[in-house]
Amino acid sequence: MAEVVSVNISGKKGTVKREVLEIQLKLRHGIVGDAHAGDWHRQVSLLAEESVDTMRPLLPGLQPGAFAENINTRGIELKTLPIGTRLRLGGTVLEVTQIGKQCHSDCDIKKTTGRCVMPTEGIFAIVVTEGTVRRGDPIEVLQEGPS
Repeated sequence: MAEVVSVNISGKKGTVKREVLEIQLKLRHGIVGDAHAGDWHRQVSLLAEESVDTMRPLLPGLQPGAFAENINTRGIELKTLPIGTRLRLGGTVLEVTQIGKQCHSDCDIKKTTGRCVMPTEGIFAIVVTEGTVRRGDPIEVLQEGPS
C-alpha cells in the first residue's frame, strides 16, 4: 500500500523544507504556511522515498524535505503518473500538473553529488479537495490522467 512518509514545509523559497506533523491543504492555494503556496500549478511537490533512496549512498544523512519537497511517499511510482492523475492522500485530493522541473541553479545536493532527483522524479500538483495530510496517510490513485 502506498503511503505518506513525511510532510514538509518552509517559509522561504530556496531553502530546505522541515518535517512537520501535518500540513493543511487549501483549494486554489496549496499548503498553508509554505513559501510555494499560491494560485498556480505547482502548489504541492511530491517525491518518492524510493527516489531519495537512490541518493543515500552519496549522502547518507538525507532528511525529509532536503529536495524542497512537501510530501515524501512510499509505494507509488510518482514519476510515471500522467498529468491529470488524481491522488487521494488521507482525506485530500491532489491533481498532478507537472512531472519534474527545470532547476534555475544547482542546489547544494547537486553541487555535492553531481546529480539531483527532484528535477526528473519529483511531481507537482494542485489541491482539488482541501484537508489535512499526515505521515502514514494512505495514498490512492483515483483516476489516471490522459496519457
